Amino acid sequence: MPAVARPIVDLLSGYRPQGPTEAADVARVRELLATAEDPWLRSTPLHLTASALVVHPDSGRVLLRWHQRQRAWLQVGGHGDPGETDPVDVALREGREETGLTDLAPWPDAALLHLVIVPVNARGDEPAHEHADLRFVLATAEPGAARPETPDAPLRWFTPAGARAATSEDNLRESLSRVRRLLDGARPAG
Repeated sequence: MPAVARPIVDLLSGYRPQGPTEAADVARVRELLATAEDPWLRSTPLHLTASALVVHPDSGRVLLRWHQRQRAWLQVGGHGDPGETDPVDVALREGREETGLTDLAPWPDAALLHLVIVPVNARGDEPAHEHADLRFVLATAEPGAARPETPDAPLRWFTPAGARAATSEDNLRESLSRVRRLLDGARPAG
């Protein structure tokens, strides 16, 4: 197995998929890790991406970004840069770039929240392909500091229920359900 795959193999070693769809996606990623020279390479039909749901634990809110290409409110994240192998580092870099939040940190820890294989339509000279998206939760203590990366990529804070209503992606709704359980467990009952 290539060294570039080791961080993901380690990440998946204790991960328990929730349901048959995610179990099948995890199995495909394990096969990718066993066979690909670099599972992050964008030139392969299935490659890794890393993303995150950004939360403000004190208020229980979730930050989503408008993705113009998909015409949808989604989580932050994207492709690894050359030389990057740790998916948490990729999610942190992408999160900082896309939100302007400099204090982002894995929350409540650096565990994988959700693994989803997402189809990506062809565009221009880029053929249709799939992203094996490794999703994490990142927290900020300064929600007011969020700034969009570009004017056509606005950011919006939502309650978890509001975020579920704002997105049309079933896989993101599942990620949001998992985040809601984490947020509910972290806030004092009142």
